[in-house]
Amino acid sequence: MYLEDFEVGQRFKTRAMSLDEPAIMDFARQFDPQPIHTDREAAAEGPYGGIIASGFHTAGVIFRLWIDLGLMLKSSLGGPGIEDLKWIAPVRAKDTLHAEIEVTEVRPSKSKPDRGIVRFQMEGFNQRNEMVISFVGITFIKVRPA
Repeated sequence: MYLEDFEVGQRFKTRAMSLDEPAIMDFARQFDPQPIHTDREAAAEGPYGGIIASGFHTAGVIFRLWIDLGLMLKSSLGGPGIEDLKWIAPVRAKDTLHAEIEVTEVRPSKSKPDRGIVRFQMEGFNQRNEMVISFVGITFIKVRPA
């Protein structure tokens, strides 16, 4: 999809992906080595009663599911960041996540006519349809080639 193909209010839903404890712990050992993510005993005594996924791992999974839809493989120019990141509920081993995405803004660039900006409200849900994460993704998108 190119800039012209996106409309405010469009919604997309991804496939689901399950997380297991080894993947949760491996990610955390590399990027977020807190005991709630890496140490079963410490995590069991902590506020969540066991190992939980790093919020950054959860965000990465949700973003991966979005990219796997393949909608912007030829048109994405990256993005300047995300906004309003919220980790709403812990993600645990055996949770199965999917994402629901809504287009909230589409606008052409004022300085670069070959692109525009699309904002996406991205929400991640577990197998019980409980929201676990929410953030706004901002992406530079090419206009359709002539």
